[in-house]
Amino acid sequence: MAAAVHHVEIWVPDLSRAVSSWGWILGRLGWKDGDGWPGGQTWTSPDGSYLVVEQSPAMTATEHDRLRPGMNHLALNASDRAEVDGIVAEAAGHGWTLMFADRHPYAGGPQHYAAFLHNEDGYQLEIVAPN
Repeated sequence: MAAAVHHVEIWVPDLSRAVSSWGWILGRLGWKDGDGWPGGQTWTSPDGSYLVVEQSPAMTATEHDRLRPGMNHLALNASDRAEVDGIVAEAAGHGWTLMFADRHPYAGGPQHYAAFLHNEDGYQLEIVAPN
């Protein structure tokens, strides 16, 4: 069996804000709402992997800093370039801001069509179109 991601868990400082911003973008990419509980929410991708956002009482900081040790960003597949473009067009209304606008959509290189977005909690997400 090929290696694959089972799940990713992201601790967030504000669960309702995270459910709104992550829920929108994951839904836009075809992920389905999963289990929710007072401290968290899951979404499942079409391949069966899933993402968890959780507001844990054990969290020691109030903001994620992608420039510190730990996760810099998460990259997710889009179905095509039009999906990347549509997400960028709608992102600001859902708590996401386009990064590297001067180089978009080729901020990752001339053969890499993607959108780099970040939200107000400091998380960076890359939405990648297939070549």
